[in-house]
Amino acid sequence: MYLCETTREILSWYEGDSPGVKRNIASFLTQGKLANTGKLLIYPVDQGFEHGPVRSFSTNPEAFDPHYHYSLAIEAGLSGYAAPLGMLEAGADTFAGAIPTILKMNSGNTMTRLGSTPLESDQAITASVNDALRLGCSAIGFTIYPGSDKTYDLFEEIQSLSGEARSRGLAVVIWSYPRGNISKAGETALDVVAYATHMAALLGAHIIKVKLPSDTVEYDASKREYSAYKTDFSDLAERVAHIRQCAFNGRRLLIFSGGEAKDRESVLNDARAIKKGGGHGSIMGRNAFQRPRAEALQLLSDMIDIYRS
Repeated sequence: MYLCETTREILSWYEGDSPGVKRNIASFLTQGKLANTGKLLIYPVDQGFEHGPVRSFSTNPEAFDPHYHYSLAIEAGLSGYAAPLGMLEAGADTFAGAIPTILKMNSGNTMTRLGSTPLESDQAITASVNDALRLGCSAIGFTIYPGSDKTYDLFEEIQSLSGEARSRGLAVVIWSYPRGNISKAGETALDVVAYATHMAALLGAHIIKVKLPSDTVEYDASKREYSAYKTDFSDLAERVAHIRQCAFNGRRLLIFSGGEAKDRESVLNDARAIKKGGGHGSIMGRNAFQRPRAEALQLLSDMIDIYRS
């Protein structure tokens, strides 16, 4: 594994971690077409659990096959692949050693709703650290919902799982998605995403996954602070730079969710803003696997070109 100066600098940010953990962080930073650029493009396929197989895979029936996702991520030259237990188990032997993997440790589903309203913003633990080690994973992944009634339970769960994972050399990726006691627009509000990012860093995440922030500001106290410092966040790249600032001033790897399927140019414009704002890359699933394979490969190649430029 070759480590350039950029990769070595990133590893130096994780001062409290063992060589084993740093080796697994490095596995993502030295993989694929973005190797040793300091940028990441990770492929997550947990949507079957979250939204169901019909909503997730019907637009591209090949995506019902777990091997499809491994092979797409590898052929595209991506930095890593994240999925729940069963999805990784279905290809772990065939694709062993071909790409660093992240075992998604907790999951929810849209059937736990009353009409269109979630009964509560929570997820169940659906795998173990032993599973991650058995499958040769480089990291565990975990979702928290800052703002929900289950926030503190999720904090305690990831604290326990993170401690076990780190003690055994695994890196920790936190999906930090505000939800619950905030407005719908507030879930991607600039101040809320900033807060969620900082919480993930404080919980010990090595890699933080958040949604791209809008120019909405949820809390009056935040509006006063932004106004006092006369900060202009009308440009997405400036908002990305602010979220990066909240990830220990850029000392934690910060990647942004691709979100729901959107047109090609919107995906590429997001990548351009992430690059310009100093983010470390993207974690994108639906915008890849809900397209035909050739189209997905071209889109991912274009994103890689943006991050490499």
